[in-house]
Amino acid sequence: MTPESDKAQLLHQLRIDRSQREETSGNRRKWWISAAIAAAVIAAAVVFFLVHNAPVEVSEATAVAASAASEPAAILQATGYVTAEREATVSAQIQGQLSQVYVQEGEQVQRGQVLARLDNSAQRAALDQADAQLAAARAQLRQDGVQLDQARRDLARDQALIGQHLISQQALETAQTQAATLAAQVLTQRRTVDAARAAVQAAQVQEDYTIVRAPFSGVVVDKAAQMGETISPFFGGGGFTQTGIATIVDMGSLEVDVDVNEAYIHRVHPGQLAVAVLDAYPDWKIPAHVIAIVPTANKSKATVKVRVAFGKLDPRILPDMGVRVSFLQETAGKPRAPAASLPAGTVWVPASAVVRRGGRAVVFVVHGDRAREHSVTPGASAGGLRAVQGVASGTVLVRSPPARLDDGGRIVVKSDQG
Repeated sequence: MTPESDKAQLLHQLRIDRSQREETSGNRRKWWISAAIAAAVIAAAVVFFLVHNAPVEVSEATAVAASAASEPAAILQATGYVTAEREATVSAQIQGQLSQVYVQEGEQVQRGQVLARLDNSAQRAALDQADAQLAAARAQLRQDGVQLDQARRDLARDQALIGQHLISQQALETAQTQAATLAAQVLTQRRTVDAARAAVQAAQVQEDYTIVRAPFSGVVVDKAAQMGETISPFFGGGGFTQTGIATIVDMGSLEVDVDVNEAYIHRVHPGQLAVAVLDAYPDWKIPAHVIAIVPTANKSKATVKVRVAFGKLDPRILPDMGVRVSFLQETAGKPRAPAASLPAGTVWVPASAVVRRGGRAVVFVVHGDRAREHSVTPGASAGGLRAVQGVASGTVLVRSPPARLDDGGRIVVKSDQG
């Protein structure tokens, strides 16, 4: 082997293989990408773990047995009557004779339902007359429009002939006047059509007034008129004219109006819990609470009217029933509620403690630094309280569970909890 061939072989051995270097560089890049992805996944897992396990700040509340919660003393009593916030004596908007009455006392009606009809022969005739006048006005408008089109064609021909001196200037001016007169006549007739259309609408309204409809859903508690009687929206002062057809009450709006002596009105405030007892059912104590104090006094009786809402309506509660209301003293820090016909094992909890999870009503029970989810069966409400079954009296609950709190979640109780 010659020295030149030895040198060439040595140089070939010392040459760097580019493909091998590129493969090594690619492997190193893939390793760095894999390491970065793994680090991101680990960081996300750490963040999720820290956020998921971060304690939720909550407030506590204690479940109180219905029997224990029903003993607060009555600090004031007042008498009144059951009233309906929505009650209306329905009449017609025009005077007329009843041709049909479709309802009876005690019947449930829906909003918009036809209660009665008046004799509409006069209104029907007026509507037919208005329709006929509208049709005549439209026909006259079409006739005037045809005449205007002809006058404009005649004017166009005269304008072409005047340049050829085939007609006189007076004839051209007459054609112009005729076209302008018919244009004004068409405009006037359009206004006549608009007036006739408005007259039809007015006649239709009067015809609609002969149909008496229910203004809201409710129960007919009084039927004051019969078929054949004359109805008027105005009281005529004697005679045989009725002012109302029927009285409708929305049974879902029943409440109590009581008169409280103005010397004791300071003991009552909106939201205050109370017990209502109907004169007809003296052993039935109905949960209630104050809606509002009407800001005016009756100077002849020295009383102030207070509106009281029932905790839950019942078919036995009827308008104008006599009722006695006991306003209850509240104890700070614990829910207080009036007695009611509740199943055994019922407790009162703040209404905000009952939430929905997975379509179920649940509460969160405090166990050390954890909140445990418990299914409950909710019942009646009274003020800011809710009757539930499923937890025992004395159980400490989360007052307003946030949406991110789940079963077994860590919690920390607010230090200012009262």
